[in-house]
Amino acid sequence: MGDGIIIVGGGHGGSQVAASLREAGYDGPLALVSAEREVPYQRPPLSKAFLKDPVHDLLPLRPASFYEKHAVDLRLGAEAVAIDRVGRRLTLKDGTTLPFDRLALATGSRPRLPPIERIGLDGVLGLREAEDARRLRTALHAATDVVVVGGGFIGLEIAATARLLGKTVTVLEAADRLMGRVVAPDISRYFLDRHRAWGSDIRLGTPVGGILGDTGRATAVTTAAGERIPADLVVVGIGVLPNVELGIAAGLAAENGLLVDDFMTTSAPEIVAIGDCVAFHQVARGRRIRLESVQNAVDQAKTAAHTLLGRGAPYREVPWFWSDQGDLKLQMVGLPFGATRNVVRGDPADGAFSVFHYAEERLVAVDSVNRAGDHMVGRRLLAAGLSPAPEGVSDPLVDLKSLLPKPARA
Repeated sequence: MGDGIIIVGGGHGGSQVAASLREAGYDGPLALVSAEREVPYQRPPLSKAFLKDPVHDLLPLRPASFYEKHAVDLRLGAEAVAIDRVGRRLTLKDGTTLPFDRLALATGSRPRLPPIERIGLDGVLGLREAEDARRLRTALHAATDVVVVGGGFIGLEIAATARLLGKTVTVLEAADRLMGRVVAPDISRYFLDRHRAWGSDIRLGTPVGGILGDTGRATAVTTAAGERIPADLVVVGIGVLPNVELGIAAGLAAENGLLVDDFMTTSAPEIVAIGDCVAFHQVARGRRIRLESVQNAVDQAKTAAHTLLGRGAPYREVPWFWSDQGDLKLQMVGLPFGATRNVVRGDPADGAFSVFHYAEERLVAVDSVNRAGDHMVGRRLLAAGLSPAPEGVSDPLVDLKSLLPKPARA
């Protein structure tokens, strides 16, 4: 039967590789190795519902019985430290070695830490995994003054949660707008206004200078301009770094992520890689990118599983994302790189609207706030490669669904 397949990483992607392999009929040896001690769980709630409720538990992606029923050797608290490609063996931190025929890397990413003074003080936290969330939840409920460093998805989700808990919240964003890498200026301005209306002090163009402390604990944050902001909790959310070290040490090619082809195969034919840790060619945009999203990890996992079984089809999924902040649900589909025109549908004053991004005449992305229907239509339009006229998109009298392709008649 051989040595089978090992999956490294217990997030959404790693769990999905295991599920997809068994669904596709693979009945050989299969192990999932995770440095975390938790059965693979849903990560998006960690910055919202999990933080809000002191008794909220982790939500497993699949029950522990799933892995036993499907003969997946689930190794929790097991950190992979080396890959022997010649001998095809994976070494764990405790010295255990596991043989494999093929390997799937779903090693994810970790929070990026800014090079500022006293970043290691107690009360300075990031968020990526369950243990991070537990520490942050305890600290958040005990805190009075919260400073969030970074105005991206994670930072703003935590800021909104902290305000719901009645905390004083200051958000420091070095750039000139919120979520500037991923959404249109109209969306940034709307979320800026809403967060301020909720009571958060949002400061744009404000880099952090350092962190002040007393007896080992953070007491304040200083801006680059020298202003002092009280803080008994500092949350750092300025992005992530891909976990590529294991692959690079094994000789895998990497550039802002492990390099993979359209089938999720790395520079080593016996190794696939997926999710936050990989850079892949995104056909619709014609460039190599790295995406940090649950959808991307799960869909790439399905592609990788079939590649491992010799039945690969190229990865062509349209990327989509979401962020829940307070009572706002932001849903995005596509990538706005190179957009030359933005068309707004709906009225932001009503609390529900969408922004359609066009590169010349081609629709490339849609951002929706509290308009799930627009998001779903946008996904179908982009998947079909359709670009409706901007005039029709912006016209409230035009039913978006009428712009979709008509089903073929039998």
